Amino acid sequence: MGGAVSAGEDNDELIDNLKEAQYIRTELVEQAFRAIDRADYYLEEFKDNAYKDLAWKHGNIHLSAPCIYSEVMEALDLQPGLSFLNLGSGTGYLSSMVGLILGPFGVNHGVELHSDVIEYAKQKLDFFIKTSDSFDKFEFCEPSFVTGNCLEISPDCTQYDRVYCGAGVQKEHEDYMKNLLKVGGILVMPLEEKLTKITRTGPSAWETKKILAVSFAPLIQPNHADAGKSRLVHLPPVAVRSLQDLARIAIRGTIKKIIHQETMGKNGNGLKNPPRFKRRRVRRRRMETIVFLDKEVFASRISNPSDDNNNCEEFEDERREEEETKPPELKPDPPVNFLREKVLSLPLPDPLKYYLLYYREK
Repeated sequence: MGGAVSAGEDNDELIDNLKEAQYIRTELVEQAFRAIDRADYYLEEFKDNAYKDLAWKHGNIHLSAPCIYSEVMEALDLQPGLSFLNLGSGTGYLSSMVGLILGPFGVNHGVELHSDVIEYAKQKLDFFIKTSDSFDKFEFCEPSFVTGNCLEISPDCTQYDRVYCGAGVQKEHEDYMKNLLKVGGILVMPLEEKLTKITRTGPSAWETKKILAVSFAPLIQPNHADAGKSRLVHLPPVAVRSLQDLARIAIRGTIKKIIHQETMGKNGNGLKNPPRFKRRRVRRRRMETIVFLDKEVFASRISNPSDDNNNCEEFEDERREEEETKPPELKPDPPVNFLREKVLSLPLPDPLKYYLLYYREK
């Protein structure tokens, strides 16, 4: 599934291609895609394929094509503070991108059938939080994953603002999926070979929109043969954040505002200095003879046997002169994490600084 856009050399080029093909259409979705490198969710030996618009599967580990994730993210119409349920959460790649948009007061839950994939997702989540260059640009709604079959969710579970299912849904399970939604919520799922967006407009009212043709593996049906009864999946509780967490969110938010104000003060009205143009070099040319003949104009150069050699020598001299005067190419400076620098400069005990930085390694 995929292949709708050309391959990129890196994550940013992949996102550029998705934007050009109109799969990514909004700024929030673009920011989330750029913040998380798709290659980080691949096994090392398969990373060469990370920026191709193709799905990837290895054992139980699976990633959908970038164009599919783009359409899903756009269709979910995510906003800060919403609750999200990912059915078949897999590697956690989509859940982490969603978490960047939901912010610290959202809810981000995932259900995954395979316990080994849950462990893989937790490792990738931990790697993102500890090492990502872009983590501090956001306030993150960290996803929580539980193991189980998403068709066996406990009937007393809470409903969600946004739900995505990453496997093909049979028609007989459509109502089951709809009932996971709050009124006003949005469900996106593959239904009858179409990626489908369903909006709950009332207690018993729905709007359905087909987005694009897709081909997903079907949901795995529950197996009740072992114990004779289903094993209900209990979703993580929606917990109130601790006072300690709230303080960290507030302090980081305040520091970001200060950094923004300082940046605006340094840049004035935000206008950059006008670009400096290179002085154009004018090459001296030899005298030419202009001949008028019957109202037509012909130009011919007066040459001598050494003319061509002189021209070559003159050109070579100019090229050497330009190389000598050309300033050396400067590599762009690595991006500065101003939030980290500001936190580390605060007159606070080191353990508190590290807590404010989520114990990140860089």
